[in-house]
Amino acid sequence: MSQEELPRRLGVLDATFIVVGIVIGSGIFLLPNLIARDLPSPVAIFAVWAVSGVLSYFGALAYAELGAMIPATGGQYVYIREAYGRLAAFVCGWTFTLAVLSGGIAWLSVTFSLYLGQFIPLTPVAAKAVSLSIVALLSAVNYVGVLEGAWVQRTFTALKIAGLAILIGSAFLIPRAAAPPAAAITAPFSLASFGVAMSACLMAYNGWSYVSFVAGEVKEPQRNLLRALSLGMALVGVLYLSANAAYLRILTIPEIAASQRVGADLAIRTMGPLGGTFISLTVLASITGAINGCILTAARIPFAQARDGLFFAPFGRVHPRFRTPSLAIVIGGLWTAVLILTGSYETLFTYSILAAWIFYTMSVAAVWVLRRKMPDAPRPYRMWGYPWTLALFVAVSVWYMVNALVTQPGPSLAALAIVGTGVAAYSFWK
Repeated sequence: MSQEELPRRLGVLDATFIVVGIVIGSGIFLLPNLIARDLPSPVAIFAVWAVSGVLSYFGALAYAELGAMIPATGGQYVYIREAYGRLAAFVCGWTFTLAVLSGGIAWLSVTFSLYLGQFIPLTPVAAKAVSLSIVALLSAVNYVGVLEGAWVQRTFTALKIAGLAILIGSAFLIPRAAAPPAAAITAPFSLASFGVAMSACLMAYNGWSYVSFVAGEVKEPQRNLLRALSLGMALVGVLYLSANAAYLRILTIPEIAASQRVGADLAIRTMGPLGGTFISLTVLASITGAINGCILTAARIPFAQARDGLFFAPFGRVHPRFRTPSLAIVIGGLWTAVLILTGSYETLFTYSILAAWIFYTMSVAAVWVLRRKMPDAPRPYRMWGYPWTLALFVAVSVWYMVNALVTQPGPSLAALAIVGTGVAAYSFWK
């Protein structure tokens, strides 16, 4: 093993596919039912998806400035370290490594086995074996090389975009007479319910920040990070809004709210019996791309922490042949396997979105902090609309987190507890 840096091998297309591939997992096929239960009308549903998308995009613009200024492996962890110090950085790395990313990968792998079960009958033991196998296989691919991981990412991201485009198109190609009448208002609108629905939307948009973890491996990051984040989030936003338009054209809001698999219901309605098979294949491709992207990026956090002396030193080593953070990938895969086998991923994934959003907000605010701490540092790109876009992101994020504490106190307090364990772990580490 060597102490060399990870080589810059990822182009703008690779980075864009990381953004799209991670963000679009299974959420757009499953989560619309949660949103329809809380919001009364198509206008409100489109509004929450649009607001969440714009909020995420403003966050991405902040990350683009930070990534161009500090194009280092670890991304978000590094920004928080420079802005707020080692304690905050350690807790960020702790939270994402042990809960947010690992819990998300485990949840996706279990969802993968559920959809595969529609083609191959699986016993509970076999389903867990499938979940473990997909994590092991994709971990092995990323162990061998970042270019191999990027190739898998390009392939499955392209498949998911094509599948989602076909699903959307099918809804608009059937005769308009087959579409249901406009849905009536089912519940009064409130900001509290908008905030609850927004939690589901932000979960569907979650992952746009992960490309920052591989900033140290992106070619010309001063330009390509901005391009990747802008192109990726624009494409995701268009696909998400189009998918919701497709759902609302074919299904009523009560039907969406009652459905556990909205995407499958739409596909069956528009494509017949083969629609269920088509959507299951699309979701399998989508989940595979999301898992691969998460594995590719997740290992870079403990790698960067180890380089700072905030994690076990072997995690900061580069494989002499494959030039990857090999030990971090292996241990990350083993920890994910533990979560799958114990079922504890469900708790972590449910609670992790608020914990993650705490650090997204801190990272975006780091643009303001670092402009004051490091005014003379080179900034090849400056956040568009600053300071208004930054202030809007922080204000809406704070409202969202406070609303979550009020309307969902159990999960919210659990999320804060996860962050609290990181503070305790830092004290022990010191």
